[in-house]
Amino acid sequence: MDSSSDEDDDHHNLIHQPSTKPRTPPSTFNVEDLNSRFRRVNFTFQKKHYILAILLLLLLLFLFFSVPNLRRYFTTSFTSDSITDRMKESELRAIYLLRQQQQRLSTVFNSSDQNQNPNPKLIEDLKSALFKQISINNEIQQILLNPHRTGNVIDPEFNFGNSNFNVGNYDRCRTVDQSLSKRKTIEWNPKKDKFLVAICVSGQMSNHLICLEKHMFFAAILNRVLVIPSSKVDYQYDRVVDIDHINKCLGKKVVMSFDEFSNVKKGHLHIDKFLCYFALPQPCYLDDERLKKLDGLGLGMSKPKAVWEDEDTRNPKKKTVQDVMDKFSYDDDVMAIGDVFYAKVEHEWVMQPGGPIAHQCKTLIEPNRLILLTAQRFIQTFLGRNFIALHFRRHGFLKFCNAKKPSCFFPIPQAADCILRVIERADAPIIYLSTDAAESETGLLQSLIVLNGKSVPLVIRPARNSAEKWDALLYRHHIEGDSQRMHES
Repeated sequence: MDSSSDEDDDHHNLIHQPSTKPRTPPSTFNVEDLNSRFRRVNFTFQKKHYILAILLLLLLLFLFFSVPNLRRYFTTSFTSDSITDRMKESELRAIYLLRQQQQRLSTVFNSSDQNQNPNPKLIEDLKSALFKQISINNEIQQILLNPHRTGNVIDPEFNFGNSNFNVGNYDRCRTVDQSLSKRKTIEWNPKKDKFLVAICVSGQMSNHLICLEKHMFFAAILNRVLVIPSSKVDYQYDRVVDIDHINKCLGKKVVMSFDEFSNVKKGHLHIDKFLCYFALPQPCYLDDERLKKLDGLGLGMSKPKAVWEDEDTRNPKKKTVQDVMDKFSYDDDVMAIGDVFYAKVEHEWVMQPGGPIAHQCKTLIEPNRLILLTAQRFIQTFLGRNFIALHFRRHGFLKFCNAKKPSCFFPIPQAADCILRVIERADAPIIYLSTDAAESETGLLQSLIVLNGKSVPLVIRPARNSAEKWDALLYRHHIEGDSQRMHES
């Protein structure tokens, strides 16, 4: 009884089992039932896949129309190839047209030499303008070619041959003809004890040297020894000019200092004939103060008298050697003719290379030896063989040029444009600037001197630096602070 009761309890604790007959395991050959199951699973998976694809497509469409940058990206990606092709086509066309323009400009440039009766100035201006346009054309070509260049090699598709333009035999900055033997000259044969006292008052050192050079021409015409002005009334010329060099070049005594002249005349100094080349604005271009300074030298003189009553420094007339001889040929021992800086006597003759006087040297007037050596060392240090030297006077010219009609005082941008034309013709990489301009002006000028995208350096004499040796000679001889030498720098 007990055992049966325990068995009944165990039976009640068991999980209820259905009373149905257990299913017979499927046979391995029951394929039809298995395929039907796979079809149901596959259909469910494909249905989910299609739904996911549709959702992704809707999301992309939403992003495309709602996000501008994304839409731009897709649009750009589709059109980038066509834009690149059009850019390349445009570049090729531009370079082709520039090459054609360059060739035609070069043809016009070279044909300007074939004019039978050309005006030299107009022809030179035309050549300068054409050369500038050809240079700009070439610069544009190089800019267009830069993206298609590897090192110095241009991509074959863009290489149309030699891009260097031909301007024939154009000498962009004509060299001076140094055939001194072919120049027109006058012999300087001074008569014994016949002197011409030089008087120069116009401007500063440069003007005085020009005045002195013209006095030499007058002395040669009149067969007289030229007396250099005294340092008491003018510059100390022997510290600037090599006077002995002049005498050596002519092989005779043609120039002497005022002190030497005083010794020759043994203290009896007197200008026997004081004839003025210029009458206006005052005779000999000398005011009362200058005349008093000459008198202070112990130099007696007759009253200055003009030989041409209408000869004006502001509008000088052209004169010939014969005109000078007719008015100034006298037998008096000592003569003076006043300042002749503005005189226009045989201008072409005077301005020819080597000057109008027959001599045996390359140049008749040379700087003092110390200055010459210092200049050579400066060039060797800062400039090299190929440079442009520019006298860029500003402060003094502001008043002087504005007195003229029209004014000859140019603003910095206009001056820069003029300088650039000179650089193009000279093909020089650097400029030496002798100037009294302020740093504000030279700084602006430097910023405007740009050729073919490159700045052309302006070199101005630097302040004294003991580490630099190019000016050591001047300091060694205690003449570094000489103001008249500063004018020449």
